[in-house]
Amino acid sequence: MDELTNRRKFLKTIGTGAALTSLAFKAPYVFAKKQVTLRVMGTHVTLQEELRQRAMKELGLNLEFTPMGSAAVLQKAAADPSSFDLYEQWSDSINILWQADAIQPIDINRLTYWDEINPLTKTGKIVPEAKLGVGDSPNKLLFVQPNGTLGNNPSSHISFLPYVHNVDSFGYNTQHINKGIAYETESWSWLLDEKNKGKVALVNAPTIGIFDAALAAQGAGLMTFNDMGDMSIEEIDQLFSILLAKKREGHFSGFWTSVPQSVDFMKSNRVHIQSMFSPGVSACKGSGIPVVYASPKEGYRAWHGVMCLSKNTSGEVKDAAYEYMNWWLSGYPGAFIARQGYYISNPERSQPLMSVPEWDYWYNGKEATEQLRGTDGKISVKPGEMRDGGSYIKRFSNIAVWNTVMKNYDYSLDKWYELLNA
Repeated sequence: MDELTNRRKFLKTIGTGAALTSLAFKAPYVFAKKQVTLRVMGTHVTLQEELRQRAMKELGLNLEFTPMGSAAVLQKAAADPSSFDLYEQWSDSINILWQADAIQPIDINRLTYWDEINPLTKTGKIVPEAKLGVGDSPNKLLFVQPNGTLGNNPSSHISFLPYVHNVDSFGYNTQHINKGIAYETESWSWLLDEKNKGKVALVNAPTIGIFDAALAAQGAGLMTFNDMGDMSIEEIDQLFSILLAKKREGHFSGFWTSVPQSVDFMKSNRVHIQSMFSPGVSACKGSGIPVVYASPKEGYRAWHGVMCLSKNTSGEVKDAAYEYMNWWLSGYPGAFIARQGYYISNPERSQPLMSVPEWDYWYNGKEATEQLRGTDGKISVKPGEMRDGGSYIKRFSNIAVWNTVMKNYDYSLDKWYELLNA
């Protein structure tokens, strides 16, 4: 009886029934949400502070972002699943993470917008007539098969949430290199052209940079590949023989490991041409550097973003991870990353959050009718400009190769580090 009396006295001191309702139902929910910390490990491409702040505000979660270079983040995640709850990178990391047992299947029944995700991830083609491209198109890695392997037969569980994606090529400064014609004269071979000697950089990511180099070598007529997405030992040896000779001649001025570093390379005039990601191109343009993102006649190197659940993620943190994954496809993030040139897997949900000129420029490949700002708030597109490579459909219909972890990946990795250290 004393305990009941004390409880009544306590309730009386806190006020009316409305206050009781607030304390009994709202407060525990808020406190519980604030207690959940979600650790997201990935690259600077998606782990941006504005997105972190927005997600924390809308979801009531505490988000910890750990951005690293492409190779470093993959190595860390594969070796230590306890170091992250969610992993964000590219589809070429999936085979490594899956084989290392570092990630767990994602239940599509918990993905709010699964049915809105377009055919690119599910079939490998944005439209039926598009080129599939060699290598690991995302559909080959998406669905968890009954025997625990990954494949393209639809199932209720997937290895990654499809979200951001793009086609990559190289950027070049038109103050030093004459502007080419998209899909006609622009060529990966420019990366190995003697005219650009000493002013060339490649991305320091073995599963990415090797294909930029391979496309350049083949485009320059220095060698051919039976299947660039699955190079033989002999082809890898031949390719790196070409690259090592070029490096010893002083052809390469560097190998960048993050988007900010690639921007610094351009700003400091260390390079005139290099492997680039779209945010780097936007940042350069926003800084007044006339960088063109090439549309190579050989086709693009394509990539698909992946968001993966750590093998160790469970309980309320796992619930929070699903909330965050669903948030990424809810509209705002897709509109935000469109302004750095990236696409989202269900773009129609982001369209209402973009202005008509933004949508027309970034997705439809139309001429900009007004100044457009990048994610950094700086003007990255001027009136009259058109997106390099054209529309979403046009760009993703011209894929030469997907970022891939080849069967001979370990061997290519050794050769890559040999190149870096030469």
